[in-house]
Amino acid sequence: MRLDKYLKVSRLIKRRTVANEACDNGRVMINDKVAKASTEVKVGDVIVISFGNKDVKVKVTDVQETVKKDEAKDLFEYL
Repeated sequence: MRLDKYLKVSRLIKRRTVANEACDNGRVMINDKVAKASTEVKVGDVIVISFGNKDVKVKVTDVQETVKKDEAKDLFEYL
């Protein structure tokens, strides 16, 4: 699954366009490498998102195309 779609489905970022902009500005890293929006996300990847002065670090535990709101937290775990 594409990185921008994963960020939206997992609800780490609310809208896909915002996820796309974050990737374009170099604020999203996968496994310590700056990632583009089209980068494929796999189980086990570590994603770091920079929100201003705060970084959010998560590990991908599952990849699904669609998820209900209350099940979105099952797609990742905070590190």
